[in-house]
Amino acid sequence: MFLAAGIGLALFLGVTAQDKLGFPLDDAWIHQTYARNLARNGRLEFTPGVSSAGSTAPLWTILLALGYLLRLPYLLWAYLLGSLSLIWLGWTGMRLWRTLWPQKAAYDWLAGIVLVLTWPLIWAATSGMETLFFAAMGMQLATWYAEMVQNAPPTVQNIARLGIFAGLLILIRPDGLGLLLLLVAGVLLLPATGTERLRRGGVLLGTAVLPLIPYFIFNFYTSGTVWPNTLYAKQVEYAAVLAQPFIARFTQLLYLSLGGPASGWRGVSSPHLLLLPGLVVAAWHAIKADWAQRRLLYLLPLFWAGGHVLLYAWRLPVTFQHGRYLIPIMPIWVLYGLAGWVLVLLYSSSENPRTLWLVQQVARLSFTIILLFFLLQGAFAFAADVAIVEGEMVAVAGWLATNTPPDALIASHDIGAIGYFAERPILDLAGLISPEVIPLLESEDALIHYILSSDAQYLVTAPGWPYTQIANQPTTVLRFSTDFALTTEQGLNNMAVYQLMGP
Repeated sequence: MFLAAGIGLALFLGVTAQDKLGFPLDDAWIHQTYARNLARNGRLEFTPGVSSAGSTAPLWTILLALGYLLRLPYLLWAYLLGSLSLIWLGWTGMRLWRTLWPQKAAYDWLAGIVLVLTWPLIWAATSGMETLFFAAMGMQLATWYAEMVQNAPPTVQNIARLGIFAGLLILIRPDGLGLLLLLVAGVLLLPATGTERLRRGGVLLGTAVLPLIPYFIFNFYTSGTVWPNTLYAKQVEYAAVLAQPFIARFTQLLYLSLGGPASGWRGVSSPHLLLLPGLVVAAWHAIKADWAQRRLLYLLPLFWAGGHVLLYAWRLPVTFQHGRYLIPIMPIWVLYGLAGWVLVLLYSSSENPRTLWLVQQVARLSFTIILLFFLLQGAFAFAADVAIVEGEMVAVAGWLATNTPPDALIASHDIGAIGYFAERPILDLAGLISPEVIPLLESEDALIHYILSSDAQYLVTAPGWPYTQIANQPTTVLRFSTDFALTTEQGLNNMAVYQLMGP
């Protein structure tokens, strides 16, 4: 498993290094900016001197800040954290496999290898984002719960450990709240007296809240809400998508999480879509488990994965960037899909060993070839993602750093690379660090009026974005355009910097 993870990571970074290493998302630079400022001055700030509740992943920020304190290259440290998360995920997946299907424990290596070679997971590991850290922590919690059920009755220490790490999971991403609620339900449903059940639930919730209290206090003091600005801003920004029928949103996200391609030119399928029949078989076996406690044991990870899709279909049904919000639960689909296929093939071979032996070999070879094929496609997709962020967002940030005054206020929707490389005051048009913008996101006219009436001296945008009305005004002057060829080849627009000259 360790060798397979190394090969996958080396492939992704090797293909990308032919041009330039970096991150495939501008959001990764947001994390880097928060982390660098935390290391510099000990405060959670995007703009130095201005505290902001824009980070949805404070625990990830702290880990990144450790790299700055140790004076390590930020790319190396981010890739290392992601790589360790990938290995942790593979190792924990093997452990969960042995717990759920002990009679198939000899195949745990298969689970580990497929997990670390599933390309969206490697993409997440090298993205500079908290996604795979969240997935690995969630898998660890599911494993601890499964082991606790197997060794019932649970101890207070085991329940407290679940609670503390469930709280830490929420500090990686607020989405972890869903798994915490499932764990509470799972603990309450374990056989016990009514008083003992309440005590267990209280211990779990109480220990989960402990690591969250400082974060909630900081957010409330900074922005007036216990959750970060990002949580509210994105829901307003994608209100048009939320207006679509719920069943259509859920179906689209479920298909994407199962391995279907995401929307946009960078949409690439994933091989774990081929595991769907096995997933159905494994889920059916879970439902048919011989006693209620085993059904709960088998179904909790599936409820987490399905509930995660439901949550995003309800509040943030977006499919771009390879479905990055759904990547954390993809390992559950992979694990159960593999288990189902192993159950089918082993059962079939025991019924007719001579005929099915060839089928088994063909299935193994075919899946291996397809897995490696998509791994290569994923590596090229990652390289293209990094190239576009470097050629657009990072290039704009570099120009601003060289050609604008240090105190120039920059209005921009993508603030990550600008915050990190330009280090200029920013008017965040997505509302992550400028919460006053959030109510305006539903009205293009209101947002444009806000920009024009602000003290912003420069606007970063791209042709076709809602801010084109500002770009076309006679008092607005185009100062820079990236003219990055790869962006236009894919039918997208280059970013540009406009100077706002005022009335």
